[in-house]
Amino acid sequence: MKRIIYSLMFLAMSLGSLNAQENITFQNPPQEILQLADADMPPSISTDRKAENAFLSYRSRYKTLNELSETELRLAGLRINPITNINSRETFVEKITYYDLKTSKEIMIAGLPSKGRFSNASWNSAQTKYAVTNTTEKGVELWIIDVKAKSATKVYEDKLNANLGRPFNWLSNNEVIVNVIPSSRKALIDTSVALPTGPTVSVADGKEAQNRTYQDLLQNKNDEFNFEQLALSELVKINIETGAKSKWKDAAMYTDVTASPDGKYVLVSEIQKPFSYLVTYNSFPSVETVYDVTGKLVKEIDRKDLQEVVPKGFSSTKTGKRGIYWRADKANTLYWVEALDGGDANKPAEYRDAVYQVAAPFTAEKELVVKTKDRYRGVTWGNDEVALVRDTWYDTRSESTYIFNPSKPNEEPRRFFNRNSQDAYNNPGSFVTEVNDNGFSVLSINKGKLMLVGDGVSKDGILPFVDDFDTKTLQTSRLWRAQKSNQLESIARVIDPKKGLILQQIQSKSDYPNLYVRNIFQKGGKPKQVTFTKNPFEAMNKVSKELITYKRADGVSLSGTLYLPPNYDKSKKEKLPMLMWAYPREFKDAATAGQVTTSENKFTSPSYGGPVYWALRGYAVLDDAAFPIIGEGKAEPNDTFVPQLVANAKAAIDAVDALGFIDRERVAVGGHSYGAFMTANLLSHSNLFAAGIARSGAYNRTLTPFGFQSEQRNYWEAPEVYNTMSPFMNAEKMKTPLLLIHGDADNNTGTFPMQSERYFNALKGLGATTRLVLLPKESHGYASRENIMHMLWEQDQWLEKYVKNKGKETSTEAKKKK
Repeated sequence: MKRIIYSLMFLAMSLGSLNAQENITFQNPPQEILQLADADMPPSISTDRKAENAFLSYRSRYKTLNELSETELRLAGLRINPITNINSRETFVEKITYYDLKTSKEIMIAGLPSKGRFSNASWNSAQTKYAVTNTTEKGVELWIIDVKAKSATKVYEDKLNANLGRPFNWLSNNEVIVNVIPSSRKALIDTSVALPTGPTVSVADGKEAQNRTYQDLLQNKNDEFNFEQLALSELVKINIETGAKSKWKDAAMYTDVTASPDGKYVLVSEIQKPFSYLVTYNSFPSVETVYDVTGKLVKEIDRKDLQEVVPKGFSSTKTGKRGIYWRADKANTLYWVEALDGGDANKPAEYRDAVYQVAAPFTAEKELVVKTKDRYRGVTWGNDEVALVRDTWYDTRSESTYIFNPSKPNEEPRRFFNRNSQDAYNNPGSFVTEVNDNGFSVLSINKGKLMLVGDGVSKDGILPFVDDFDTKTLQTSRLWRAQKSNQLESIARVIDPKKGLILQQIQSKSDYPNLYVRNIFQKGGKPKQVTFTKNPFEAMNKVSKELITYKRADGVSLSGTLYLPPNYDKSKKEKLPMLMWAYPREFKDAATAGQVTTSENKFTSPSYGGPVYWALRGYAVLDDAAFPIIGEGKAEPNDTFVPQLVANAKAAIDAVDALGFIDRERVAVGGHSYGAFMTANLLSHSNLFAAGIARSGAYNRTLTPFGFQSEQRNYWEAPEVYNTMSPFMNAEKMKTPLLLIHGDADNNTGTFPMQSERYFNALKGLGATTRLVLLPKESHGYASRENIMHMLWEQDQWLEKYVKNKGKETSTEAKKKK
């Protein structure tokens, strides 16, 4: 009855427009926030395997509204600029320079535009050349940088088609195949003025098709036509050395082009018809075909139908071939995986998946390589005798790693790692690979031993490690582990396994992450620093930062990073207002839920998405507060979502209050996406907070009826879970001021802008204190400077009024009265 009343009430409300809007222009946040939010971005770095050569990429911190206002078509899950033919939300690099890691010198690249819109960077396999695209006002062009000469050459004018992803693929070290806009492309239909030729009709044939609520889908025949035209490309082969160009394949909707390790064959993936209005282009029909290097057809490998129907469950999958790739340790062998259980996780089966292969000329019957007990997760090739395969099962959060002999498919693989995939403390790490003569990555095998590198998350902190792994005994032995200190170390890459050379990233609270080269075989040896980026956020150095741990009422261990304002005297224990920021995560057991996976030694890098700015505004800030939602055994985490949510929040407030730093009557909570959903629920079901900030969330779970986040059940299987978890269904309980912010072009699954609009209508209609801010042109993640600065201003104003000055008149309000 409650749901029926709500439906009638808000149907009536939706017929009217929102009133009491403010006529407001874009604002900037206070100077304390602005100085950090406007700081220049340090460059990102791309290094070669030997840690000798690198490229630095500089980009602006934000886009502009002008950029977000460029022409955009939203089709089949894509957002396309039809003029430039690239993702309309692409993040561009403005400047690229060469960086010599041996001498730590930065050098300008001759011939490359001093300011461009670069993206899609890619090394060739020999790492002698570095390819990037540059997007002009007309389109996308391709540039090749010669690493030794430190010079760049434009090898194709602005006619590339990047609408389906990177518009080029390396064929060899000196050849690329590029996706080019065909001359046969037809003019697009202006859907804003085109008259329909008939209704849009969708059909269901009685088969279940329980898909998530995707956005930007095709909606009619005009959309279908435009998508096809924008997806069509011709393939052109370019010789980098000579500049020679030749058409390689006629126009089709190409999604991937991959050369075999020996360079004699090319695997090409194409989208086919019919299209769908229910799923994105990744699920459209497709065909995978092998050609020789001249473009001559060799063999069609697979043809997939439209994938609208997949069995329910995160461990379910589609039938037929999936994941067709070249075997890295062979010259020209394709492999793929097929489900042995019909792809249905709910169906009992001794083996879930099998890996098959076929070698050139691809006419033989498929050969079995290995079978997996659970759902196939991936394979790492070594040689004819050694390879690794992983499988996983979502319901139990289990994953296993096996070693097997690819030449003996009937030999049972040996399992040596079996763990909870969420158990960070017992993560054995990742196996080190090296590049073989064909430029493909294979296991690094040295005298029957492999090498593992791990993050080293533990009770003692994050201490990365390097291990040996014996392929005979399946035992590991420690080669090196970082020492506990006031720095945070991580391993970026193993440069040379035999020499023990690794590339590290080292940082601290106030030291920006820089790269170092370390020899792990030199006991007591110090790493050599090779990059020297300075801290761009020095204002944060005076902010106190501490990792705190505490327990929930039921004994579950929790943690969070606590920031206190500059020069705050902990001995005096002045009572501060507090802002808590969090994101709920689902677990199957309390032990893994309570693990600490972050470090207080991590460099403090303020970003628009986080709360740390407000430490400079006089707030205590608890960032990344642990909000585990646990469902042990047959229980699902969401069965007790609300009480666990409230218990997490109370434990966090109690912990900081026990330190004596906060006024618990002046605590705010905030979050983005699922964190926004959390915030609205906390304010509806507790009286712990003075205010809340919810950005780009989903508040009515009946609008995401076939699952959300980690919920596998559909609405009709668990209606009470969906309704209880929906803040919209509990809107009458909201008594705490809530600031709602949403990008009006949100493209994330389920978080339609309508979610915030309808929730605001509900709260307003029921007399709650709320404010809705729709950021023009913004997607799920915000990009433009104008919107981000205004968002920070909105958040600051809300916190000042309802938290710091709770019950008081703010200076802004006083000025308005005058």
